[in-house]
Amino acid sequence: MKSSKKLFEKAKEIIPGGVNSPVRAFGSVEMDPIFIKKAKGSYIYDVEDNKYIDYISSWGPMIFGHGDEELNNVAIEALKYGISYGVPSAVEVEMAEIITDAYKGCEMVRMVNSGTEATMSAIRTARGYTKKDKIIKFEGCYHGHSDCLLVKSGSGTLTYNVTTSLGVPQDFVKNTIVCEFNNIKSVKDAIEQNKNEIACVIIEPVPGNMGVVIPDMDFMNDLRNITEENNILLIFDEVITGFRLSYGGAAKVFNIVPDMVCFGKIIGGGLPVGAYGGKKEIMSVVSPLGAVYQAGTLSGNPLAMSIGIAALKKLRNNPQIYDGLEKKAIKLEEWFNKNIEKTGINAKVVRYKSMLTIFFTEKSVNSYADVMNSDTKMYAKYFKGMLDSGILLPPSQFEVMFMNQALSDEDIDFTIESNLKVLSSI
Repeated sequence: MKSSKKLFEKAKEIIPGGVNSPVRAFGSVEMDPIFIKKAKGSYIYDVEDNKYIDYISSWGPMIFGHGDEELNNVAIEALKYGISYGVPSAVEVEMAEIITDAYKGCEMVRMVNSGTEATMSAIRTARGYTKKDKIIKFEGCYHGHSDCLLVKSGSGTLTYNVTTSLGVPQDFVKNTIVCEFNNIKSVKDAIEQNKNEIACVIIEPVPGNMGVVIPDMDFMNDLRNITEENNILLIFDEVITGFRLSYGGAAKVFNIVPDMVCFGKIIGGGLPVGAYGGKKEIMSVVSPLGAVYQAGTLSGNPLAMSIGIAALKKLRNNPQIYDGLEKKAIKLEEWFNKNIEKTGINAKVVRYKSMLTIFFTEKSVNSYADVMNSDTKMYAKYFKGMLDSGILLPPSQFEVMFMNQALSDEDIDFTIESNLKVLSSI
């Protein structure tokens, strides 16, 4: 059996950094990654047969746990009919019907293959529909790695941006404006400074890529009102939250209807998938109806669609799943807070529905600036302690614990006990 260490050394020779996505390198927690052999239910196993309770859930989509038998059977059956056709199939239509029925304001939807592709395509569509070039995003909200979104604000000025990646020309981000999450004044100022030039505002309604930050509802409602008043499209990036927070996503929970929405993760049952949609008038500018071009050979492939349909139907027909997921997260939140108080550790637990983050900071966490005050070295110690206890947490302070249906009462209780032991030792 190859060890994780040997696999990582080999991987670094042939894969940049030894991983196919940066967070998997475990650099944020100051250790080498573990390599996984298999997963089942609430557990994940490394190549050395160490068993861990999994709170990553493949960054959200494994809402039923790993290897759900119902979804597995659908996958096996779907394989008999083929993996990809390159021409239309009935399952694509069924998936579109399910999504448009479930999500208010999403009257038409186009399938793609990743969340990055969904957000990139939604922004292109918004620009094509409005015939305006500039966009607004928020600090700490991640929308994939397309060029115009790899940007942060600089020098405290809303309209001055610097790229966060080499290989992205400054010209590609000159039309991207970065505002502060939960700060409506920053949005008002940006709109005032860029009158009639902003095509869209894109936002994670509940951020999941700087850790969980709870949105202020006055901020969200004001954002909807301001965008409508200024003929700016509001895009909800629900790649993480879509069908996780509720069957209708964050839009249903907030009772806010965006102009466009992006999906991923759960709508493929764990397979690579994404989608973007919105009002029919807006989506009608997408080729072949309109002049906004977007295409993909594997978009809507029958395997991903079949498993995604099964996942969404299971959620639609069993709404109690959402209550169960939230109860698990609430129990962890309550006991983590008790353990923090008992040990005197400077930490804050932030939870929204079935998403949870423990930040090692003294201050309340309401913004990206608050998040950045966190003690990442303390989190690294905490992560290692929990991993040694048999619990896999996100290998970064700025990520999210995702609950899954397979987590048992025993798993939750053991996690709470381990949390107390590790907090007492760091």
